[in-house]
Amino acid sequence: MILIAITSASLPTKKRILAVCVKLFLEKGYKQTTLAEINEKASVSYSQFQNIFRAKDGVLTELVEFMFSSQFGAARKIAGADLPPVYVYAVETAIQMTLTELNENLREIYMEAYTHQEASEYIHRETAKELYQIFGPYHPELTARDFYDMEIGSAGIMRGYMAHPCDGELTLEKKLRLFLTMSLRAYNVPKEEREQAIRFVEGLDIRTISERVIQELFKALAMHFEFSLAGITLTA
Repeated sequence: MILIAITSASLPTKKRILAVCVKLFLEKGYKQTTLAEINEKASVSYSQFQNIFRAKDGVLTELVEFMFSSQFGAARKIAGADLPPVYVYAVETAIQMTLTELNENLREIYMEAYTHQEASEYIHRETAKELYQIFGPYHPELTARDFYDMEIGSAGIMRGYMAHPCDGELTLEKKLRLFLTMSLRAYNVPKEEREQAIRFVEGLDIRTISERVIQELFKALAMHFEFSLAGITLTA
């Protein structure tokens, strides 16, 4: 269970709504959280909410923009900032996929992020910029727009694996190797370099690293949206 306490009811309306949504999405799940609950706990009317966010997926888009920009910074900080670019990609994507194995409500948030148009568009656009920087040298003939188009495909693979919880057959280690093999191959990374990056990830305690990343992410969310964390625990 994840327990979060809002520090003040006098927060500006937008921040108060966002803080309540973070609390409810993590405690109950995105789909189980109703607009009526959000409005009640944030002490806002339906029209106030609609004027700021239009709909619940508007909140999701705002949270996704903050979470994705923060998670990769936290991942680099914890995994090591001096890694080769291909290793950075492998570590970041491995952490993101592992995060969804830590908590089912967190899995649902990521799944919704890759589903809703505005949120997924942000993910594609920002990820494509990073892909262009990392994999551009392997594809000198491709443009930034080409990498955006390729990201749509690799994001589909990512979403597919995130949607399927690990089990006795599809272990986390197998899932990460399959995803990284397919994605690095698609970006034309030579086989030997590809294997080195995958082996590097396999040598990490990826669950522990991911737990540290999500704790850093929660702290960043708390500071940004002005709520306090009360006994966060993550269960697989």
